[in-house]
Amino acid sequence: MLKTILSISGKPGLYKLISQGKNMLIVESISADKKRFPAYGNEKIISLGDIAMYTDDAEVPLCNVLDAMKIKENAAVTALDPKKATPEQLRDYLAEVLPDFDRDRVYVADIKKLISWYNLLITNGITEFKAETEAEKEEATAE
Repeated sequence: MLKTILSISGKPGLYKLISQGKNMLIVESISADKKRFPAYGNEKIISLGDIAMYTDDAEVPLCNVLDAMKIKENAAVTALDPKKATPEQLRDYLAEVLPDFDRDRVYVADIKKLISWYNLLITNGITEFKAETEAEKEEATAE
């Protein structure tokens, strides 16, 4: 699911990939306005499925971090407001979700963005974070 959710630098929020054109992508805001517009190749566009968080010994895919947040918050938005929280509160929150995160390479701005993205996804009904192939593998082993 996260492969089709995009972050575009310089634009707030998250966007869903609708289609591809020549030298551009057609994206739709996942917030309430559902506004569609073209995103061009000169903009920094990254899929949430390609993002990972640094830990002391490896990198953890963003889908795993978001799943851990979902479990901690019981699939609800976080009680912590990333805009008003202190850097220490943000680090403590991430330590609860990802205990071995690399405190030197994960910045406070990254934690704020992570919490904002999680809240935006949950608010807009996107609660499945694992890649489709991982979810299918889990279903197959459960049967």
